[in-house]
Amino acid sequence: MAPNIRPSLLKIDPYQAGQSQLEGVARVIKLSSNENTLGPSPKALEAYKAAATDMQLYPDPSSAKLRKALADHWDLKADRILTGTGSDHLLDLLCQAYAGEGDEVLFPTLTFPMYQIASHSVGATPVHAAMDGDAVSIDTLLEAANVKTKLVYLANPNNPTGHYLPKGEVERLRAGLPSECLLVLDSAYAEYVDDPAYTAGADIVDASIESGANNVVMTRTFSKMFALAGLRVGWAYGPDDVIGAVGRIRAPFAVSVPAEAAAIAALADEESFKASLAHNSEWLPRVNDQLRELGFEVTEGVGNFAFFRVPSSMGTWTELDDHLKSHGIIIRAIPPANALRVTIGTAEENEAFLKAIASFGS
Repeated sequence: MAPNIRPSLLKIDPYQAGQSQLEGVARVIKLSSNENTLGPSPKALEAYKAAATDMQLYPDPSSAKLRKALADHWDLKADRILTGTGSDHLLDLLCQAYAGEGDEVLFPTLTFPMYQIASHSVGATPVHAAMDGDAVSIDTLLEAANVKTKLVYLANPNNPTGHYLPKGEVERLRAGLPSECLLVLDSAYAEYVDDPAYTAGADIVDASIESGANNVVMTRTFSKMFALAGLRVGWAYGPDDVIGAVGRIRAPFAVSVPAEAAAIAALADEESFKASLAHNSEWLPRVNDQLRELGFEVTEGVGNFAFFRVPSSMGTWTELDDHLKSHGIIIRAIPPANALRVTIGTAEENEAFLKAIASFGS
């Protein structure tokens, strides 16, 4: 008799990464994965190359230099930071640490699919809270929470819709959750938000610690604004017991030597950061506006992507997806929402996308 697979694992639909190739197409424009197509900081590249000469050495298990750089940059306490192999690695470990058979894990209906995968991986029941259109609803999250709810994932801004919640709404969620429930603030796109009412969540983490609740943790990534997606560098900020629990099950050498060096250099390169932010600030509204002018239903959001639907009078999302692929352009289909998501690319890539989509149906 063969070994038995845990039944909950059979419920997992493996994560589908953004498509990157098209048969018979030599030059593909990939706008399906929310990568920073401008590329990483030149200083990060230099640091990576310099550190690569030491690849025979194990990394520092604690990523002390990176944790100090993060603490200094964001004015945080270094001992509350834990690094990981991408933030999705840490999101998964948080579920392992706090949920299991008989527990529930709560998140909005249309959000990052890794939350559901993490829930099934530990045998917990994923619970989907209805949204208010394309916006995350705190009220439905609170209505769905109960004594079985051990973890709530909140992507803020939300992927794939781009909607974000102000600090007051996040605090209302924390205050209304059961005391033994951990609120996980996934702030992968925080760098793209320019609103004083918004917070990435570190201050909410600190407030939960000061109150003795210790029930909030924030995760961040170097994959988006800092353009280090290929290196897999993420980090979490939370109470000692949360960081300690996840640290017990995290791989001891989670961040490689060159990845840590590149992340530290990217964090310090303010010029590159500002250039990426300025590019996105210019192109996101331009893409959204032109999509609206063409008749598509666009959700107003933030991040490095646009989220939109095809009106029935124009056709279907599958027809549009096929049309774009015939022009060598790949974007991300979101079938449950009958929608599509396109990453903001380089100026040339954005122009090519807009030109191709303008010919849809003609």
